[in-house]
Amino acid sequence: MPTRILPAVGDTDAVRSVTTLLSQLPDAEPVAPVVDSTQLIDTLARLATESVDELPEVVIVHERIGPVPALELIREVALRFPAVGVILVTSDASPGLFQAAMDYGARGLVALPLSYEELASRVQAVAQWSVGVRRHLGAGGDVFTGVGGTVVTVSGAKGGAGTTLTAIQLALAAQASGRSTALVDMDLQTGDIASYLDVQFRRSVVDLAAITDISPRVLADAVFRHDTGLALLLAPAEGERGEDVTDRAARQIVSALRSRYEVVVIDCGAQLGGAGAAAVEMADRALLVTTPDVVAVRGAKRAVRMWDRLQIRKAEETTVVVNRHSRATEIQPPLIQKITGTAVAATVVPANFKELQSVVDAGRIHELENKSSVKQALWGLAGELGLVKAADGGHKAGRGPVSFRRRRES
Repeated sequence: MPTRILPAVGDTDAVRSVTTLLSQLPDAEPVAPVVDSTQLIDTLARLATESVDELPEVVIVHERIGPVPALELIREVALRFPAVGVILVTSDASPGLFQAAMDYGARGLVALPLSYEELASRVQAVAQWSVGVRRHLGAGGDVFTGVGGTVVTVSGAKGGAGTTLTAIQLALAAQASGRSTALVDMDLQTGDIASYLDVQFRRSVVDLAAITDISPRVLADAVFRHDTGLALLLAPAEGERGEDVTDRAARQIVSALRSRYEVVVIDCGAQLGGAGAAAVEMADRALLVTTPDVVAVRGAKRAVRMWDRLQIRKAEETTVVVNRHSRATEIQPPLIQKITGTAVAATVVPANFKELQSVVDAGRIHELENKSSVKQALWGLAGELGLVKAADGGHKAGRGPVSFRRRRES
């Protein structure tokens, strides 16, 4: 059986060199190369949805791949697709880098400039390892092999735009539909999820920051199980400790959560730090919440441009959610779409703070009534984003607002 090899190489000259050598390997079936980390993860995710057997046995990651650094990319591939063997191609073949690559999950390292003998030897060894892992999985192994859960980040165009409210209600909608859901507070200095859900818990996302291998037991110890069924990973009570959560730690935490929950909703707040940027970059859907006023829309435009400059997220890959919408406002969703260059969610959230007043004051926003137009809109948004599990006959009684389908047709 031929060995399928997927090169992830961003440099044009390196692509030519790698593909030429791969085509000469015996029993090798090189796949069309991918040019960046996003394309690699998307390609593997698409193949994994069909079957683990559709995944390539070997992935070759070039040291200059971007925008995610090569070692971080290797860690994500190893966590999400453990049946795929990864080889790092690098000009630095020092023992230190070799050890680091192994720690991040690589199965081999090949030095530049490439030599046929070394590449052939590494590919053969890694391919045999991959086949052995798949044989084990086929025999009933319990290693996570799927594409993983859906990760949605919720960021604010400015403070007070409704980011936390949106994140909480999206997570509640997903959980109520029958999906296992984690809600993460990545607003590390000023996170309010614990206050909004009337929670006091001594562990937080910081407790996972220094752990290099997050096992299911370690993750369970850091997560708080809320009465609604949500798994909460909270921001630290001491805001200054948020600096302990680096972008590297955030990537590992998000990958661990993705492997254990069907839906992961992350509140990134209105301030962009390294951890929040990593979460937005890894997300399947990145939401940016704005209100229909000049200040907030300008803030949304500024955020979108910054994400693009930092190669975190392209404008067309970002979805703007319009909160506190009314027909009387001069700035309507089509204009916001034109100004920001993003997609705008079809579902808008009405301006009706009176519905929220009592639950916000009590710090129990999960008890917002089903008849609330704000809740119905946000749960409708969850349906639009594909976060809810379809159920015959709509939602069960007492589990949420009216059926998404019925609301859209009315």
